[in-house]
Amino acid sequence: MYQPTDLKKGTVCQIDGKPYRVTEYSQKVMGRGGSIVNVKLKNLIDGSVIPKTFKGQDKIERAEVTNKTVQYLYTDGTDFHFMDPESFEQFQLGADIVDTAASYLKEGDELSLQFFGDKVINVELPKNLFLEVTYTEDVVKGDTTSSVLKDATLETGLVVKVPAFIKVGDVISVDTTTGEYRERKK
Repeated sequence: MYQPTDLKKGTVCQIDGKPYRVTEYSQKVMGRGGSIVNVKLKNLIDGSVIPKTFKGQDKIERAEVTNKTVQYLYTDGTDFHFMDPESFEQFQLGADIVDTAASYLKEGDELSLQFFGDKVINVELPKNLFLEVTYTEDVVKGDTTSSVLKDATLETGLVVKVPAFIKVGDVISVDTTTGEYRERKK
């Protein structure tokens, strides 16, 4: 069981038999040591988001989720195809489950799928991914201050803001939670 203060962003809990992921968390301390926790919860089955308030003594059930490493194969435009690297069994997931992870998937990448029972509820990406820049504007000579940002298209089609010194062919690290540039690979 979780206490309300355990419900940090990204925590998976279970309410009324359904798995939810915490997307926002705030705590308000009341008088005499009591506190309330306000969270936004995303239903991992249907995608709906609900606000919920918990008091200090409330108990929240942990969701029984399991992770499994899979290899991303390809997309056919509507579904994303994966393979279990141990059994070589192939299966597909709809775009609704893959969601924003689709922007980061490269053929052959290994990633983790999160299961609730036997249903896939989430695609777990690493916190940072290295992707190659396939297109970006050349910088105007002399305009190389680090505060200037420009768009760069990455090998997966994702477009991110990068510093002016980044050029085509560079491999950069992208934060998968925010979609922001982190650093150029040395």
